[in-house]
Amino acid sequence: MAWFYQATDFLTDSLVNQQTRISLLVVTGASFALGLLISLCLSSGSPRQDKILASPLTMLVPSLSDAEKKALPLPPDVFPGSRDVATPYGSIRVYEWGPEDGTKVLFVHGITTPCLALGGIAHALADRGCRVILFDLFGRGYSDAPSDLPQDPRLFITQILLVLASSPLSWTGIGSGRFCLVGYSLGGGIAAVFASYFKELLSSLVLLAPSGLLRDSRINIQSRLLYSHSLIPDALLNFLVAWRLRSGPLVPRDTNGKTVGADDALVQELPEPALDPVELLSKAYPKANIREAVSWQVRSHAGFVHSFISSMRHGPILQKNELPSWRRLGKVLTQQQNLSPKEQQAKGLRSGKVLVMCAKHDAIIPKDELVEDATAALEGNVEFRFFNAGHEFGSTKADDIALQIMEFWDQTT
Repeated sequence: MAWFYQATDFLTDSLVNQQTRISLLVVTGASFALGLLISLCLSSGSPRQDKILASPLTMLVPSLSDAEKKALPLPPDVFPGSRDVATPYGSIRVYEWGPEDGTKVLFVHGITTPCLALGGIAHALADRGCRVILFDLFGRGYSDAPSDLPQDPRLFITQILLVLASSPLSWTGIGSGRFCLVGYSLGGGIAAVFASYFKELLSSLVLLAPSGLLRDSRINIQSRLLYSHSLIPDALLNFLVAWRLRSGPLVPRDTNGKTVGADDALVQELPEPALDPVELLSKAYPKANIREAVSWQVRSHAGFVHSFISSMRHGPILQKNELPSWRRLGKVLTQQQNLSPKEQQAKGLRSGKVLVMCAKHDAIIPKDELVEDATAALEGNVEFRFFNAGHEFGSTKADDIALQIMEFWDQTT
């Protein structure tokens, strides 16, 4: 695959140097032709792709002994209260535990990791009396992946509503107390869009390094080429991304404020190896860590690569696509400020503000840009907290995050 990366490197240089436009066209055409040929070879004679790409829960786990299941990097019972929710989009893996009368908190994880990444925060809040729900986004962990639908905000919002409907408790009805929605990275972008439509279901909104306001200038040209809908055939793109993921260790890199690409989105949610044991993500499996779980997921989940690519293309990531949702949320929060305290309790987020947590050394979501853009889009109806960490802080600063969330609640009760 060296030819591919050499070609994309050359394409990048060509876009910068206006004098090499002819070379760019030649290389692009050659790359496309070769890519199309490889794509046809890869797909020739293969059966029609299933609409549902099954998770390891169906494809792997049934063949394992109990001991082998417990030895997996992501054991099926990694959290308490597991259930599998059958839906038209495939099965969704959900975990729910904590006091039934506790403050309700729903978590949405990022683009690469399964929900294990937010286990530390969930345990910390459950230990303090909260009722928590974690679930795997489509194509991650033990959730299936629909292959015939884009992984866009509409699909993710539908998934959240299906998860809520599957609970034996009422999370949205009269007397439910509503729920706090916590989203991390891609999950933060999903949570912001959800809140812009369904804020009356929420008691509070907490966003950890959220996507959705990433400036287009932050995405490097190579990734724009890689995820173009027309330049590279889907079968070839799936093959290349899978090859990249399985060809070596997934190690975060220092971007030094430069543009970022798909590789960065893949790995920046992963802590540095030395940080893996810092936070306890699963009480049942104290040695469970994100890096091993993601590597296993890449190898074992038939729908992961498809889901990652689809989320990169269609998910709530770039400001140019998602700014209207953020502005809609900001507008309704401003309108809420004119309501009486009783009306605010009944109709909107109890604080009238969104809590956004940022990492000072985030290579994906730059702190200064996020503060500026979120403040403007939400019309100032936002509070910020900062952590001396990188993008992975959702799993490495779990207890501190839980305390900050509870302090935020205390300010608004």
